[in-house]
Amino acid sequence: MIMDINEIINYLPHRYPFLLIDRIIEFNAGKSLIAIKNVTMNEPFFAGHFPGRPIMPGVLILEAMAQATCVLANKSPSITGNEDYRKYLHLFAGIDNARFKRMVEPGDQLHLNVELLRCKQGIWKFSGVATVNNEIVCSADMISARKEIKS
Repeated sequence: MIMDINEIINYLPHRYPFLLIDRIIEFNAGKSLIAIKNVTMNEPFFAGHFPGRPIMPGVLILEAMAQATCVLANKSPSITGNEDYRKYLHLFAGIDNARFKRMVEPGDQLHLNVELLRCKQGIWKFSGVATVNNEIVCSADMISARKEIKS
């Protein structure tokens, strides 16, 4: 294990019930990251999606991948320099080529594989693949915009 939940919350502004990463198992600064989301029946979205047939919403799979990209960006000083990442937010700016291949259900362990493609002038581009048991669930290219938090 590279990062547990106690360290992850230092790199993400998200909290329950919207924190969708449980663990980081692989990290290559400025390059890639693999995160895990343990999907349980206790997830608040399963009450309505769908009663009697719980399926994790695709938009939340994409959000989990986006959160993984945020950890990758915030934990990559080779890209951000010595700037304090806590002074910035990575805002979801775009998504391209999103494809869904399989349903995600309670009991699944979602592996979120993200890779930094490029970063230029505060715009970050990533590719991501989510898998369950080495089977592709979702893939997408994501763009985030890094914005300074004004107090």
